[in-house]
Amino acid sequence: MTDLSGRVAVVTGGASGIGRATAVLLARSGAVVTVGDIREHAEDAALFAELAIRQQQCDVRRAADVARLVEAASDRGGGLHIVVSNAGVGLVKQIPDVTEEDWDACVDTNFKATFLLAKHAIPRLRAAGGGSIVVTASNAGLLPRAHDPVYSTSKMAVVALVRSLALCHARDKIRVNAVCPGPVGDTGMMNADLAAAADPAVAAQRFIDASPLARAYGRMITPEEVAQAILYLVSDAAAMVTGTAIAIDGGKSLGVPPAG
Repeated sequence: MTDLSGRVAVVTGGASGIGRATAVLLARSGAVVTVGDIREHAEDAALFAELAIRQQQCDVRRAADVARLVEAASDRGGGLHIVVSNAGVGLVKQIPDVTEEDWDACVDTNFKATFLLAKHAIPRLRAAGGGSIVVTASNAGLLPRAHDPVYSTSKMAVVALVRSLALCHARDKIRVNAVCPGPVGDTGMMNADLAAAADPAVAAQRFIDASPLARAYGRMITPEEVAQAILYLVSDAAAMVTGTAIAIDGGKSLGVPPAG
């Protein structure tokens, strides 16, 4: 089992989905974990208390909120070692239909928030002698998608920022990587997409069919499977891994799968 004893971690978007699974896995691996989310989920309270995971309200689009979150996390252990920038939102619209408010909400939550978290976390990671930043991007960060061009753009920008930060801060022993999931079940984004569909079962199957391995297994990827990849990236086992974007998408970003 990966041992993160003595490490202090912060996870944004940590009240549900991939963020929650990651916070729980990091805590069970020994890390002191603080979760930031725009809203707390009451159903998390018992498990989070058991694992000493603290929750703090945080709008990741606001610099003051992010600064407070990073400070609160760091104060729990006298430093900061692990940063998971996971908060994100989707936007399924074509460009002529996208309003300025739509653009800002998507790009600020997915991209600006990653910048803000890195800005406030990097000095603390540097002071700790190094650490790890992992950003939840998407398979949409690896290739363009026709149905959600703004979302795809925001996630491609995230991957570019990850690579740039990895170059900038290698000398500080700060590693910066991305995970690129999809389709992941039991997340706020996926649940919202299915709830909005005329036939949720048909929509779920369409997501599954778009990923060769998901189709072969007859299920979506789980948040816990993505969390395992994040755990690897923040662990000592990945000491020489930086600037990567790991696809956890069942082959969705590889290309057009065979028919049938």
